Amino acid sequence: MPEMPDNLIEVEGLKKYFPVQKSFIERLVTGQNQFVHAVDGVSFGIRRGEVFGLAGESGSGKTTTGRLILRLLEATDGEVLFDGMDLCGLSREEMRRLRQRMQLIFQDPSASLNPRMKIGDAIGHSLEIFDVARGGEKRKRVMEMMERVELKPPAQFYDKYPHQVSGGQRQRIVLARALVLRPDFVVADEPIAMADVSVRAVLLDLMMQLKEDFDLTYLFITHDLATAKYVCDRIAVMYLGQICEIGDLEQVYGNPQHPYTKSLLAAVPVPDPHARRDAPMPKGEIPSPINPPSGCRFHPRCPEAKDSCSLRSPSLRSVDGEKGHLVACH
Repeated sequence: MPEMPDNLIEVEGLKKYFPVQKSFIERLVTGQNQFVHAVDGVSFGIRRGEVFGLAGESGSGKTTTGRLILRLLEATDGEVLFDGMDLCGLSREEMRRLRQRMQLIFQDPSASLNPRMKIGDAIGHSLEIFDVARGGEKRKRVMEMMERVELKPPAQFYDKYPHQVSGGQRQRIVLARALVLRPDFVVADEPIAMADVSVRAVLLDLMMQLKEDFDLTYLFITHDLATAKYVCDRIAVMYLGQICEIGDLEQVYGNPQHPYTKSLLAAVPVPDPHARRDAPMPKGEIPSPINPPSGCRFHPRCPEAKDSCSLRSPSLRSVDGEKGHLVACH
């Protein structure tokens, strides 16, 4: 039997440019097309069985990266390898068969659940799509998964509609729907952002328990570094479509190298009313991805910026003495 690669996911030079919609007059006057640089040259690997965090502000390209990996969006350039297979080179039918092994947990369960479909049918619909189970066997598998995500008793929820349950229970439904096919890889896109604060820790604990039970690999997308610290093994920090720092949890949190990472960590609230923030916060707002800044994309807001930062785009390089810890900073 051939040896399996250490990384379940390999992303190399991934790019996604969305064309900007213009009126006929604008196209006539400008004479050129514009693009939103949503993801611009991202590279990383996700090891089997780990929780890999992707963090950054809204608009940094995290969700787009996750959808590109699942090929829900077609990449402008770059490649994505899943278990050694080049996803960008697969046909539509080959990709459809492979989707059983990769699933997505949406951020907003209310928007991702069909309000006219009963909960049991919503969870079991994929079992019918992939011809895994139907009828009584489908109901049995759905009930078992509802038990695993603590929708108890399952018979009480099976024939209800999404609007008849709480927000936390809807998030469990979305989790059950993603895991009922027993996938290998799950993209969790802000999976607790829409849940009440009181149940977020419970949902995270449940996700980690299910990860161990089903031997899952997670891509955990979040804007909250406090949450990432709770669940992730490694973390990559994104800014304006590019990765600025990546490393093990202890490396990124214990020895942050990029000014943007330092700013994000400084913004994490601490349970001490006397604690004062002493790290300088980035000035201004995140620039437009249509015309990103030259050189380092963070330099217009960076408190440590130098003249060279606006001229050359930094590449990821190793941090001295820390294996696997990379930073893109001059």
